[in-house]
Formats: sequence, C-alpha cells, structure tokens
Amino acid sequence: MLALLARPDLGAALRRTGVLILLIAIAGGPGVAHAKAGPDGFADLAARLLPAVVNISTTQNVKTDRTARGSDVPQLPPGSPLDQLFKDFMERNRGGGGDTTKPETPTRRATSLGSGFVVDPSGLIVTNNHVIQDADEITVTLQDNTDLKAEVVGRDTKVDLALLRVKPSKPLMALKFGDSDQTRVGDWVLAIGNPFGLGGTVTAGILSARGRDISAGQYDDFLQTDASINRGNSGGPMFNMAGEVIGVNTAIYSPSGGSIGIGFAIPANLARPVIEQLRLYGHPRRGWLGVRIQGVTDEIAESLGLDKPRGALIASVNDGGPAQKAGIQPGDVVLNFDGKDITDVRHLPRIVAETDIDKAVKVTLWRKRKEQIVDVKVGELDDSDQQTASADAGKTTPPANEVPAVKALGLSLSAITPDLRGKFSLADDAAGVVVTEVQNGSPAAEKQLKAGDVIVEVAQEEVKSPDQIVDKIEEAKKAGRKSVLLLIDRQGELGWKALRIDNADTNK
Repeated sequence: MLALLARPDLGAALRRTGVLILLIAIAGGPGVAHAKAGPDGFADLAARLLPAVVNISTTQNVKTDRTARGSDVPQLPPGSPLDQLFKDFMERNRGGGGDTTKPETPTRRATSLGSGFVVDPSGLIVTNNHVIQDADEITVTLQDNTDLKAEVVGRDTKVDLALLRVKPSKPLMALKFGDSDQTRVGDWVLAIGNPFGLGGTVTAGILSARGRDISAGQYDDFLQTDASINRGNSGGPMFNMAGEVIGVNTAIYSPSGGSIGIGFAIPANLARPVIEQLRLYGHPRRGWLGVRIQGVTDEIAESLGLDKPRGALIASVNDGGPAQKAGIQPGDVVLNFDGKDITDVRHLPRIVAETDIDKAVKVTLWRKRKEQIVDVKVGELDDSDQQTASADAGKTTPPANEVPAVKALGLSLSAITPDLRGKFSLADDAAGVVVTEVQNGSPAAEKQLKAGDVIVEVAQEEVKSPDQIVDKIEEAKKAGRKSVLLLIDRQGELGWKALRIDNADTNK
C-alpha cells in the first residue's frame, strides 16, 4: 500500500478498525553500487546541511465521545438514590454547578511529528501539508533544540506542500533548491529528517526512478529513491551531492508500513514555484487552459493518423475558457504547449499549471491529420475546474426493438426520439445518435459503452442518424483503418472512445 506519513493518533484509530494507513515521508537508505566509485563519506556534507533541517511537532484537540465508551456516564434510573448520588459526585468534581445529565464533550491532545527545512533566513520553513493538516498548534525545533511556535503562511493540498513562518532571535541558515531535472537515475542522494522523533537523522541512497505516478493527485511526478522511510521524515529535504534540495520527501510504498526501499519525493522543480506562490499570495496560483482531457491510446492514435500514442486528447472545452477563445476544439490533440512536448496526458496539467497566468503561449495541435498552431492566453485555475476526463464503466440494458444494429462495433442505435429521451434521461439539447443496446464481447463492450450513451461524432464528424454512423464506419474500413473514433456524450460528460472495427458486415 502507498502511505503518506503523519499522525500516530489517526494511524492507531485506523488500526483498530483493521485498516492500516500510515502518513509518512522519506529518509535515507543503504547506498547501491554504482558504475563509478561512490563518495568516501557524507560527513562534511551532513555537517553543513544539518542546521537548516528542523523537526516539526503538532498538537490537535480531538473530541472524544464519552457515551460511546459506555463507562464514563452511567445510565441510571431517573429519581433513584444512585442517580442523585452520581449527580452530587459530578458536581463536586467539577467545582460545583453544571448539568450532569449533559456532560461536556471531553477532548484529548493528539500529537504528530514531521520534518521541514529552512528556505529563508528570516524564518520561512517548507514541509508537507499532511504534516500540519488540522493542527491547532505547530512547534518547530531547531538543531540547537530551540523551540519556536510556527504559523501557516500558506498550503497547497494538491501537491502536499506547506510554508510555515517562525520568528527566530537571529537569522537562520537557509537551503537552496537545485534543478531536480538534472538529477539522473543512479545519482547519490542524501536525506535528513526526524524519524520517530529522532531529530537530525542522516541517511543516504540513490535516485531509483523519475516521473512516478502514485495516484496521489493530478500533478504526480515523483522522484523515487531507495532511501529508508520512517514515520516522522515527512517534509524533510532530499539533497544532491552539491547540498541542493532536489526533493521534498513525502511518501513510501509499504505493504506492511515499514520501509522496503521504495520512497517518493516531490521534485524541487515542482515544489519551488508552489513555495514562491505561497510566500507571495498565501495560496497557489496555477495556469488554466479550460479543457477536459484524456489519454491517447494506440487505437485513438491510429484512428487520428498519429504516428504513435502521444499528447493529450481534448474531450471537451469549457465555455468562455482560454482554450475556447483560442479556437481549440474537442478531438484536437495537444502535442506541444509553450515549447514543451506533451509526451502523455499526465504532462499537460502540470505544464499548464506552471505557466504564468495571462501569458500568451503557442500550442501545437493535431487536427484533421495534420499539425496546427494556435495562440492561447493562459487563465488562472479555480479549484472547481477539472482538467482530466473520467471514464465510467456501465452495464448494458435490455435491447430495444426495431433499431438498426452496427455489427462492426456491436451496437444497436437509434435516432433520439421523445420516448428515448425520457427513457435514458437525456438532456433537452442532447443531439446525435443514441445507443440502445451493447452486445457482450463486442468492441463497444470492451470500451464500456452502454445504453443511453449518445454518439455525437464519428471520425470527428457530427452524426445525426444511425445511417451516417454506418457510412462513416464503411469509409474507415475502405481506408484500411483498424479503429474508428467516437465522441460520446454520457449524461452531459463528453469523452472519446476508439473502437476497433470487426470484419463483420456493418449492418444486420
């Protein structure tokens, strides 16, 4: 299981329910043999960096349900001698007065530990958001054991970063971010943190992999390391051998909760702009394109005439958004954004998010089997905006009678009628051809089409009748294509499906 390191109290509660979720982050691990000889040691580097790494402890007032425990508030018959005796006892222990029939909800102090590092001598400190999430009080402990109360400058829940401020009596030693893109797989890395409350712990390992997607969020692009991971290292820095911060240690993969040598860090090149925005604005500001996107599969690439799966396929465009104003359309594939190639769908949200708001950029699209360049003025992302299309699985419904069938796809189709509009709860403005049945084991079933889906386009051309769909499929077959691209409207959500074309006749 993937674990993000933070709160012991939460972990204990979840263990009692049979669930193990540890909030953790990255420390170091044993070095791995390199082709080149490794360093003689890390002592000089560690001595230089240790003063800038801090321990972070948080406390939270957690309300407990006394009646749930069943022993703190006895249930006694009203008016009985024991009932009155208990009331008198409770009043004396509370200092007199109070309604003992409605005891105050008690609270307890929950604590958690984490790590952080100084990025400004005035007292700005970086850590993970999950380290300080829901905290009522945050304490930062420096290397010389000085305790300082911290306040939250800003936080970013999407990337799991937070910026704290303390007020030291003298300037603190600060660290610098390095270029995480220049760190190669196999390079030595050093980590310093606060595992299990053992502050100032130094460990070493190598960079194991780059660009890991661990399903933690929309902007996943983690560095992987073989460094040991232990509770309390969350928010600590990962260094290169020049002493630059190249990552913020955040998560591990652990079936048991212990380290197995697979840990993850937020790359410095992703963290740096977020931290700067938190410092300036108190919240992250991200670029926004105003589209919903999905990945380009082998079948979609073939149907669009792309040489290989690459880019991000536009599923829909937000009304009035930057993409619509620039003329970007559903069915376009974004190949390059502001000079950066989009190798797969995960790259576009991050690249757009890191682009300056109101910046005019050039976007290379794949449209109608050729490249086209448009100019886009980047907007600002609102938290409610979504940029990734979702795919919903569904089951087929009983077949409708007397509707054309497309054997090549495994679909039964019909023009939209008032009866079908009511049966499938279609919007008043829904337009296209409605799916009335999906045959088991067919290409359509493989792509999870279901009755009630509306086919809006075939091969990027609008369709209004089943006959038009049949014609489009015949054209694709004659052109030697192995699949055909459909734009599907499912209860107002648009998405593209590339369906393989069987060799069977198109019609019944």
